[in-house]
Amino acid sequence: MTDATMSEDSLENTKSMSLIVTKGPLDWGYPPFILATTAAAMGLNVSMFFTFYGLNLLHKKLDLGISTLGNPGMKMPMMGMHMTIPNIMSMIPGVDAACTAMMKGMINKKGIASIPELREAAIESDVMFIGCQMTMDLFEWGKDDLIDGIEIGGAAAYMENALKSDINLYI
Repeated sequence: MTDATMSEDSLENTKSMSLIVTKGPLDWGYPPFILATTAAAMGLNVSMFFTFYGLNLLHKKLDLGISTLGNPGMKMPMMGMHMTIPNIMSMIPGVDAACTAMMKGMINKKGIASIPELREAAIESDVMFIGCQMTMDLFEWGKDDLIDGIEIGGAAAYMENALKSDINLYI
C-alpha cells in the first residue's frame, strides 16, 4: 500500500461532525464553537452550518449580547448567591445591556476565551463554516458582511455534510 493510498484511506475513515448553528447571542455562541474546536482537536472533520440568528456569529464585527427574557436557567452570581433574573426585568431599559456586561466581565475574570478567539481557533483548526444563503437573502446581508473564508450554501450544502457525518448536532 502506498503512502497516497494510506492517506486516502485514513481520510475516508476519519470521523466527522456537522453542526447546525441557529442562535447568535453571546451565551449561545459558546456551545457550537467549543464543541467544534474540541472535535477538531480530537481529529474529527467538522463543518458548521450557520442559519438564521446563528449567522450573526460570522459577522466581521461581532456585537453579541444576552437577553434575560425567556431564559429561566440564567442564574447570575450576585451578592454571594445565584439569582434568577425575572422575565419582567427585560422590559426595563438597560437590563439586557447590564447583564451582557456582567457576563462579559465574568468570562474575562475566569479567563474563558471570547467568541472571536474561539471562532479564530475553529478557523485555525480547519473547521468548515457554511453561511446560509437563504438567511443572507432574508436579512439582506452580503458576503462582505461576513468573515472571509466561509462557504455560502443552502440546506443542500448542510445535508451533503450531514449525510456523511458520524455526529450531527442542532444548536
